[in-house]
Amino acid sequence: MRANYKMQRLYVEADLESSGTVPTDKEQFNYLAHVLRMSQDSEVLLFNGRDGEWSAKLHFESKKRLILQINELVRPQPEPSDLHYLFAPLKQARLDYTVQKAVEMGAGVIQPVLTHHTQASRFPAHRLQRNAVEAAEQCGILSIPDCREPVKLAKLLEGWDPARRIIYCDESARTHNPLAILQSVSERELAVFIGPEGGFSDEERELLQSCAFVTAIPLGPRILRADTAAVAAMAVIQSTIGDW
Repeated sequence: MRANYKMQRLYVEADLESSGTVPTDKEQFNYLAHVLRMSQDSEVLLFNGRDGEWSAKLHFESKKRLILQINELVRPQPEPSDLHYLFAPLKQARLDYTVQKAVEMGAGVIQPVLTHHTQASRFPAHRLQRNAVEAAEQCGILSIPDCREPVKLAKLLEGWDPARRIIYCDESARTHNPLAILQSVSERELAVFIGPEGGFSDEERELLQSCAFVTAIPLGPRILRADTAAVAAMAVIQSTIGDW
C-alpha cells in the first residue's frame, strides 16, 4: 500500500495500538504546534518501525502538553529491506545527505566502514539514526534501518557472511557498463559498498578482490563524488537485481 503523502508523518518510539495514546516530547510538540501550527483534532500518521502506520489526532491537554490519540491502522508493517549499505564516512553535510538517500533507496542496514582515505573517522553514531528517521518520515518508509557503529575494512571482511555478496564501485574497472556484471550475480542477499572520496588504496583493492563474495562494478566513464556514486550505485543495483 502506498504512503499518504498529504498527511504529516511522525516517528515515535512507543508501541502503537488501537485507542492508545502517545505523549509528544518537547521537540515533537514544538514541531507540531509551532512549526506546522496544527490545532486540536488535526490528524497525523504515526509509525515506530514495528507496528505499521496509524492515524492519530492531536489532543492539547494544556498549552504545553500534547497527546496523540491513535485511531486506526492504515498500513501494515512490511518486511524490512535486506539491502546493506556500506560506505566510507564523509564530512558532516555530505554524510547526512548520503545516509538520507541510502534510506530512500531501500537500505535496511547502514554500516560505516573506515578505510585508508576515509575523510571523517569520528562522528556520533546517533547522527546516522536521526538522519535515517528523518528520511523515513519524509518518504513514507515504515522500517527504520539498522544503523551500526563504524568498523575497519579488514575487520568487516574478516567477519563477513559469504552468502551476502558485496558489490563495490571501482573507478579502475576496464568497462563503463555495470549491467552485464550485475546480471551475472545470482545471490539475492546483497550489500553495496561506496568507497572514500580518494578511492580505495591499492592494498584495500587487493583485499577486496581476494574475497570470493565481492564483486566490482564501474559507474560509467566519469569520476563521481562519493555521495553521487552512492545514489547511482543504489539505483542501478535496485533496478537490476534488487527490489524494483
